[in-house]
Order: sequence, then structure tokens, then C-alpha cells
Amino acid sequence: MAAAHVALFASGLAVLLLLVRGSPPGPVVQCQSGNTNCIVTNGYGAFPDLSTCRVAAVAYPSSEQELLFAVSDATAKQQHMKAVTMYSHSIPKLSCPGGPSGQGLVISTQRLNRSVSVDMATSRMTFEAGITLRALLDAAAARGLALPHSPYWLGVTLGGLLSTGSHGSSLFGKGSTVHEYVVGMRLVVPNLVPVNGYYAKIVNLGEDDPDLLAAKVSLGVLGVISQVTLQLEPMFKRSITYRVVGDVGFEQTISSYAVTTYYGDISWYPSLGRVVYRDDVKVPITTKGEGVNDHLVLRAQPTLDVASTRASEELFELTGNAGGICVLSRSQVDTQIANGMALKNNDGGLSDFTGYPVIGNQSNMQSSGSCLWSAEDNLLTACGWDPRFPGFFFHQTAVSIPFTTVADFIADVKKLRDAHPDALCGSELFMGFFMRFLRNSTAYLGKTDDVVEFDITYYRSMDPKLPRLYEDVLEEIEQMALFKYHGLPHWGKNRNVGFLNIKNKLGAKLDKFVSAMQKYDSNGLFSSDWTDAVLGLRGKEVVVQGNGCALEGLCICSTDDHCAPKQGYYCRSGQVYEQARVCRKIKPVEADGLPLSSSYRSHSL
Repeated sequence: MAAAHVALFASGLAVLLLLVRGSPPGPVVQCQSGNTNCIVTNGYGAFPDLSTCRVAAVAYPSSEQELLFAVSDATAKQQHMKAVTMYSHSIPKLSCPGGPSGQGLVISTQRLNRSVSVDMATSRMTFEAGITLRALLDAAAARGLALPHSPYWLGVTLGGLLSTGSHGSSLFGKGSTVHEYVVGMRLVVPNLVPVNGYYAKIVNLGEDDPDLLAAKVSLGVLGVISQVTLQLEPMFKRSITYRVVGDVGFEQTISSYAVTTYYGDISWYPSLGRVVYRDDVKVPITTKGEGVNDHLVLRAQPTLDVASTRASEELFELTGNAGGICVLSRSQVDTQIANGMALKNNDGGLSDFTGYPVIGNQSNMQSSGSCLWSAEDNLLTACGWDPRFPGFFFHQTAVSIPFTTVADFIADVKKLRDAHPDALCGSELFMGFFMRFLRNSTAYLGKTDDVVEFDITYYRSMDPKLPRLYEDVLEEIEQMALFKYHGLPHWGKNRNVGFLNIKNKLGAKLDKFVSAMQKYDSNGLFSSDWTDAVLGLRGKEVVVQGNGCALEGLCICSTDDHCAPKQGYYCRSGQVYEQARVCRKIKPVEADGLPLSSSYRSHSL
């Protein structure tokens, strides 16, 4: 059975490499009547708690003046608002307004997507907040300029990536977070006292304004970003070579690698015992090469093949066949490595990978996402997670850990891996443990240390009450990263438990952010239950208690009912990090002999 599914998956990848078409993602706001009575979702079609976000209306301003009017009108009505981006790729409910369900307003930045101005003398450009990363990079490249760093996915917008602190990978210069290159920002915010008939105003923040430290990573709670001015640099090229080694002792070399490799990142495949280093350096613009980053997972993929892979994953989960998942993941990793991990040389008329190094312009090498702009083909091919067909459906744990303790964290993960060799194969279907490097940030909601961010993507059941294979192992790793190693979450990813104890982790920086938040939106019209819970405000909590809540990361189990006792999953202590509380599959006789200790509760973490 496993071999047949792997053969089908491998043949699908071969077809994938030849296809160039695809159906772009569908809208994330759908309305029953014009622009009213709408439902808002994200690019994956599901929030972490599987709730439905209903709003009264959506506005599509196409100018700053129209944006001012939309915010003013809602403020006059005391209507809660949220900005929503074109593809809405934040996993948490950042795009869902507060207030009573069905009565809020979402303001789409889809039409605020232009380049505003350029100053070639200073290498600065101003963009509207709804411009996609792809359009931004192209506009800068047309003027011989480059954004020093950006996320790896081209579907984010400028306003969205800034609001969630999105980033690339580098410790050089100001680091890899885009917000460190913001030198100006215009916001439209509520104004309770009307001026010239408007219950809103435009706030213009310069690079020396202390409020910019709040605005450039804001979770969307200050208002709507209208325009952003970025510090760019002359276009340059990058030279990339992927290198595969065994994982014995690699954790001791991460710091030295990060400080010597300008754009380096690491993919660790723990079950395979492999580490893939991206040796990635800047080279002069005159260097020969027209390479492109076109990641396999971010290209348009045959939907039948993606659905088949998902069906295989579900079958292996349902039948407890961890070995089948390992065979599937090994085949995928081997295919990715053999095909240059998504790079194309574009040499001599050939558009695919022909060997290392791959050299190309910064605008073509930093990010990818060609499934976004391929021609419509009625869902024959699409982005792999498009909710319009049964494709990838996953959780993401994205947590940053200080360099000072990262080797200890990896050593702990290895202990769990060694005790359960097949437990982490599922994450290897999604790049394994993907590591990027960030410097400490000036932003109030930015990183507090130089860190390694771990992105771990793994299977999510369509049935929220159905546990995963080795449910306990990934839960223990998640809690270990968050609590033993005091990790900070990526604002646009993670399950609910990833945002526990944020108030204590950020300390005085969070207090400064909340002061700015109250200054610009004193009535909390841009806040919601979700942002209040994350920031520890108004008595809101990120934890959602209930039967099975730990399976979806809505809580940390403190009773067996938070797991799935009818399927043999009970709440128990961690094996390496004993303070963790995880849902472990055990035999009924063992369950009867191991009562839950009442001394452990999720808040003790």
C-alpha cells in the first residue's frame, strides 16, 4: 500500500515540474448581497478554532481618501473594523472584527496596491499597503532597487507582512525582518471628535517618531496602514548552493553558520537524520546568472496529485501506519533535493535546475509563489492548500528561540526523536524543522533577542476531534519551545496555545505598544476578542476549554477529556520536558493505572 502511494506521489511531482498553469486563489471575503452580509476567512479556508467570521459589509477603497471615508463612517457608527488583505495568509483570526458577530466591517486593501513614489538619491520607495510582495519586488527592480529582506511567500501584502512581523533569514545589518527597513508610514485611524466632517484622520509617522515602533508591527489594532516608505538598496544578485549533511552534532554549529552566511537557512529532517543548509551569499550585479526561486510547494500543483497525497496521509493516519508516512516523506525530500530545492538556473534556454550555484537577482531569489499568477484552468492545478479542493490541511507551530539556548532545544527534540523514530516524519512532508535567523527588533512587538525561528508544519485532521499519530510528541515539542525555552510566536502563524504568556514574555515593550494602541484607537474599534486575548487585555483568554481542545491546540490538556480518551489518548506528562501536558495514546489498562495528577494545570507552564 505505502509503495503504491509513494509511486503515485513521485509521478505527480514529475508532472508538477512541467506544468506552468494554475488557478489563482479565490476570494477570502464572500458576500450574499453585493458587499453586504459577508463571511471572511483566510487563505486556507479555516481559522484555528474553525469558527465562522461573519461581517455586515466589506469596503474596497481604491485611494487614501476613500479609506479615510470608510474608517470615518464606521467610527461614527462605533462599528468594529479590521483590514483584510488580498490573500489573507495569517492563520489566526487577525482579519475578523470584534464586536457582535455579523455587525463588523472589513476593509479590503486589495485596490490599494500601487507604487506611490521613488527617491533614487536615497533609494527609498513609497508603496500603498495592499501591494503584494511580488508587485513590490518587481516595481523596485524596474528602478534598479531591491528590498534587502522579505518573507519567502510572494502572496503576502506589504501591510499584512508588516503587521505580523514577517521576515526572511539573516543576522547581517539590521537583520531579516522587513519592518526594520520601514522609514515612514501613513495610517488612517479613528477620530472620535470630527474634523472637517470626518471621524477619522491620517497619521503620518516619520522614521524618528517613537510611535513608528508600535505601528510597524501592530497586528492591525492601531488603524489601517495606508502607505509605507521603505529603505531599499541597489539591486544585487545572490549565489545559492544547497548542501546536505548528517544531523550528528549540527546544533553546535548553528550560531557560527548564521553569522557567516548572509542569507542562510536550515531545513532539518529529524527522522531522516539529514540537515540541508542553504549556503546563500550576496554577489555583484554583474555576476552571470538569471536564476529564479520557484519552490515546488508554492508552484501551481496538479490538484489530483495533491488530493492523492492528502488521501494517502489521511489513510496512514487512520490506520496508524507511521512507517507509510515516513516512506512518503522520504520520497518527497529526495525529490526536492534532486531538483535543487526549487531553484531554476534558466541557463541556455533551460528553465529548470541544472546545477549549483544558482545565481540570480535578489528580486527573483528571495521569495516564490508562482501559483498565484498562473492562468485560470478550472482547478486542474492550484496552490496546494487552496480550500476549494481537498488538498493540504495543516497546523503550523512557528516559534523563535534565542541562539543562547537553541542547541539545548534541538538536543531535547533529538531525545524525543530517538525514543520515537517515526514520530516526526509527518513534518518532513512540509520542509521538516525549517530554521531562519532574526535579529532583535526595535519594534515593540518584535523579537527581544537574536533568535532562530522554527517553522514546523504538520498534519491537521479535517475532524477536530480526531487525534494525530504521535499527537504527544509534537505537543511536547511545541510546549518545550514556548515554555522551557521561552520562545516567542510568529504573529501570523501558530495554534492558540502558541500565544500563551505573551504579556510576560514581552514585558515593558508590550506596555509601550498598548499605550500607542490606546492613543490611536481609544475605543478599541480595531481590536477584537482575539487580539485582546493575545495581548492580555480586557480579560480575554486565548485558551478555549472543551472536550478535545488540546488536539487542535486550543488548550493544553489538564483532563483526559481535553484529549480523546475514547480513541485511547489521555492527558499525561511529557517524556523529556516533564512539565508538558500532552495527549498520549496508551492502552486502557495503562490509562487506568496512571491517573491524571491534579497538581498540573496548563497555567503552570
